[in-house]
Amino acid sequence: MILAPLRGVTIRCFRATFAAQIREAGFTEAVTPFVSANAGVDPVKDRELRPLEGGGEPVALTPQFIGKDPQALRQCLLKIKAAGYARADLNCGCPFPMVRNKGRGSGLLKTPDVLRRMLEAGCEAMGPGAFSVKARIGVDRPDELLALMPLLNNFPLRHLAVHARTARQMYDGACNLAAFRDVLDVAKMPVVYNGDVALPLDRQNVAFAKVHDVMVGRGFVRSLAGREDAADLLRRYVEASLDELHADRPVLGRMKELLSYWKDFPRWRRRWQVAKMARSTPELLLAVADRSC
Repeated sequence: MILAPLRGVTIRCFRATFAAQIREAGFTEAVTPFVSANAGVDPVKDRELRPLEGGGEPVALTPQFIGKDPQALRQCLLKIKAAGYARADLNCGCPFPMVRNKGRGSGLLKTPDVLRRMLEAGCEAMGPGAFSVKARIGVDRPDELLALMPLLNNFPLRHLAVHARTARQMYDGACNLAAFRDVLDVAKMPVVYNGDVALPLDRQNVAFAKVHDVMVGRGFVRSLAGREDAADLLRRYVEASLDELHADRPVLGRMKELLSYWKDFPRWRRRWQVAKMARSTPELLLAVADRSC
């Protein structure tokens, strides 16, 4: 399995804190939440790509980039390659309107010529079989990625990861498995399935038939809530985040983002109601430690 890039969640500090759990779940790779591919930017200095102290990343790490400037992407990729990264990924899937309306993320699916030049830059910089793409099945319609497959099939991609929803759906509604299978049937590169994958993984699920790998994000994050040591792990995450950010407000935002994935578990419902009102990390830790919940 591949750990999916969840903005603000599966970040560097999360991967360090939950390293043992990531390995125990069976992941062999993690994709970073996207790093902007902008001209003049040194991506190696980005917090996401700074090496972890001690034992390093729990699994192999693939940097993901977002942008629409092929030359800027090429420069960023050459810098991470020089820093020792052997592979990279292009974000063609971010569904948020403020991103896609600027032609980035899933917005690249609406501009085939820009997408082609981004793929050329990525494959040239990283080399054959070292550059991958993560995409939605479309922006407005579920057949838009399928229409782009003749273009994508021209490139020696490491794989194509497909979230089986349109960008308009965001994370709502059902995954469109028929549209995913249509892409899978014509793809000349390995295909990775993404979308509503729960853990433990049901390897008999028809959606996973013929796929090269499975990418899991929200399913893994939610599964952590069911662990007996979840509260202790959360405390460790708070402490690690304070060491990294040195301020309560951003740490509170980070923890509330994580807890929003846990709130539907019975033992976390009341904790969530208290924690989301916390105005400091001590208040949040008190809510998490409430044994009556």
